[in-house]
Formats: sequence, structure tokens, C-alpha cells
Amino acid sequence: MNCLADRRGWRLLANGGAIAAAVVTAFPIFWMVLSAVKPKGEVQSLDPRPWTAHPTLDGFRRVLGVDGFGRYFANSAVVALSVVVLSAVVVFLAAVAVTRFRFRFRTTVMVMFLIAQMIPVEALTIPLFFMFRDAGRHVPGLGLNTLVSLVLVQLAFSLPFGIWMMRGFVAAVPESIEEAAQIDGASRARILWRILLPLVSPGLAATSVFSFIAAWNDFVFAKTFIISATRNQTLPSALLVFFKPDENDWGGIMAASTLMTVPVLVFFIAVQRKLVSGLAGAVKD
Repeated sequence: MNCLADRRGWRLLANGGAIAAAVVTAFPIFWMVLSAVKPKGEVQSLDPRPWTAHPTLDGFRRVLGVDGFGRYFANSAVVALSVVVLSAVVVFLAAVAVTRFRFRFRTTVMVMFLIAQMIPVEALTIPLFFMFRDAGRHVPGLGLNTLVSLVLVQLAFSLPFGIWMMRGFVAAVPESIEEAAQIDGASRARILWRILLPLVSPGLAATSVFSFIAAWNDFVFAKTFIISATRNQTLPSALLVFFKPDENDWGGIMAASTLMTVPVLVFFIAVQRKLVSGLAGAVKD
């Protein structure tokens, strides 16, 4: 009886901690959405309240009325989805290479990936700016003021983390499965794409979430690399429209932030289902 009571006590404590963590995590999102639907007077009030009796969509109307908002949204989507697709392919192949094959400097390569994650983004922003500026002089379409520069830099920063994560998923797959497929006459490419890829799809989904969020929310590189071509700006840069010297439009800022959060939540929910169904579907195949 005492053991059962202790177990129930620990379970209640764990559930209480999980609920508290969920409330703390969800509160900023709740306040963001609440501020987006509050009237302008309530948003700027010195007596903030966690409710509003007069909800309004004026903040969203101001955001959607910004000239080029749809284009900025499309630019962010193009950059984020391109990074997700390219990083998924490169991360998968690189993880297989460093896990399944033995070659010289393999450990050195993995250590370099680890060191790359330790370098702060701010330390590389200026060098990357000059690199893309010089590259644009020799390769048209690769320099500043292009979405290609944003895709490449986000891809470079997402690969080290993704490879390290995928390495564990690939290593967890028994090599006997691949050996059995080879005995049955399957080629290396068939084993790679028809057998190994479905088995590690949950890990690939996890790395895709990281890549999508980092590329979608990027502000530093977008503001640094997109200087004069306003048509290539992304959503985080477009938020600066609501920051004014005399008075910031916090309702518009919160409305724009809410609209920016929706694609991230949709993408995460869609990929979360893959995390659960990926292994089951792979085993059935």
C-alpha cells in the first residue's frame, strides 16, 4: 500500500510539473494572440489585463494591408522549405557516410561539425556578408539581395546539428538489415532509399523541424544580406514597418508575430505525426 501511494504521489507530482511547464510555455503565445486582438488603447495601457472585452481584428488588417506582405510571406516560405529539403538530403547522406563507412579523418570531420555549432552566428555575419558580396561579382544570382544567399547560409548552419542528430538514428539501425537486403540482391542505392531512409525518417523529421524554425525566424542574415532589393525581404524584416520612432504599433507587431507563428505550428504538427508513424510505416514496407 505504501509503495502504491508513493507511486501515485510521484505520478501526481510529475503531472503537476508537466502542467506547470505547459502553462509557462503557452503563456507567451497566449499573451501574443491576446495583444493582437486587443484595441490599441488596451495594448498600450499601463494596466495590462489578461483579457479583453472588445476584441478586434484591426491589427491583422493593418498587417495584411502592408504593401508586399504576401510577397514577404512567400519569400520566407521559399527559403524555409528550400532549406528543409536540401538539408534533409545532405544530412541523411552525410550521416550514412560517417556512420556506415570507415575512412581517414572521419573523427576529424565529426569534431569539425561539433566545433561549427559552437561558433556564434554574430561572429560570422560580417565575414559572410563580404563573402557573398564578392561571390556576387563573379557568379550572378549568388550575391547579396538574393534569396539564394539566405538559403545557403541557413543550410550551412543547419547541417552540423542535423548530421550529429541523424548519426544516432542511423547507428541505431542494425547493419544486419542492410546485409540481409544485400544477400537478397538489393543494390546499395535501393538499400539506402527504400530500407534505411524509412527507418530513420523520425530523425529526419526532427532535423527538419529545427531547420524550418531556424530559417523561418531568421532576422540577422535576412537584414544583413537583403539591403536594397526590398522585393526579396522576408517576414521578420517586414516587421520593422511597425517599429516607429515616435510610437510603436504593438498591436500590429503582435498580429504579425501571430501570423508568423501559424506556419511553424502547422509544420510542427504535420511533422510530429511523421515522428510517430515513420517507424511503423517503415517496418510495414
